[in-house]
Amino acid sequence: MRRILFLIFIFITTQSIAQELNCTVQVIYSSKTQLTDPTVVQSMQQSVSDFLNTRKWTNDIYQNTERIQCSMIINLTQQISTTQFSAQVTVTSNRPTFNSAYNTTLLNILDKDWTMTYSAFQPLSYTENGNNSDFSALLAYYAYIIIGLDYDSFSPKGGTPYFTKAQNLVNQEQNSTVTGWKSFDGTVNRYWLASNLMDNNFSSMRDAMYDYHRKGLDKMYDDPDNARGIITSVLATLDNVNQNNPNSMIMQLFFEAKQDELVNIFSGGSPSEKNIAYNLLVKLDPPNANKYQAILKSSQ
Repeated sequence: MRRILFLIFIFITTQSIAQELNCTVQVIYSSKTQLTDPTVVQSMQQSVSDFLNTRKWTNDIYQNTERIQCSMIINLTQQISTTQFSAQVTVTSNRPTFNSAYNTTLLNILDKDWTMTYSAFQPLSYTENGNNSDFSALLAYYAYIIIGLDYDSFSPKGGTPYFTKAQNLVNQEQNSTVTGWKSFDGTVNRYWLASNLMDNNFSSMRDAMYDYHRKGLDKMYDDPDNARGIITSVLATLDNVNQNNPNSMIMQLFFEAKQDELVNIFSGGSPSEKNIAYNLLVKLDPPNANKYQAILKSSQ
């Protein structure tokens, strides 16, 4: 009897401490990238997957069904030495919406500045506030960003502890030779993403992200008209933020993730809603102005 109870306890415990991330990892390379040992691709893919998916990144309890769905595509562009590589990496993460089979994109970013050291069949490790490899730091940074964005979408500024950890990694990597950790490495990089997320100038935008997902998207099934109104208010908030902080990285990433979704949301609105949304969207996201014309052309 005690053994049965023990096994039940083990089962329940195992079910309740699932890791936060369920990340699909791909490591690819083109014919132009000459690798001395192509077996490093599968080895790296497994090492990254294990690193992201088997480590506990928070102290919270996750069920398997609650794990954050995300992906990472590591495109090896150069083998610098036997163990050093350059890569461009695409990172995406998604979040389910209430009463729907639809998943909304929270992050869709291309990081062009990865340089990492990796030996085939080498496991990756990470110690918070410790000395970590350049590769582990890059992966941990995006793990925290993914988790923080997910938490922000479920509670106001819920992602702050994880954005703080990402910011700490940025600070630790200021002496790194890897590009993308410093303010002068460009205007769209790891430094500026963490900086924007922790900057009080973007506080209202982060609150708006909660409204967009919890009060907007999650209510679309039950009350689409009211939900659409909430999302219109979110766009107005973003407009205010953008006026004071033009061309910010966080604003660019929002529309990179949401442009098609926003077209679908407002295509079902009233003529006045469509006009308001269209005018805000082309102002906030001019590169995709042509795409937003579909809102005006749609029939309710």
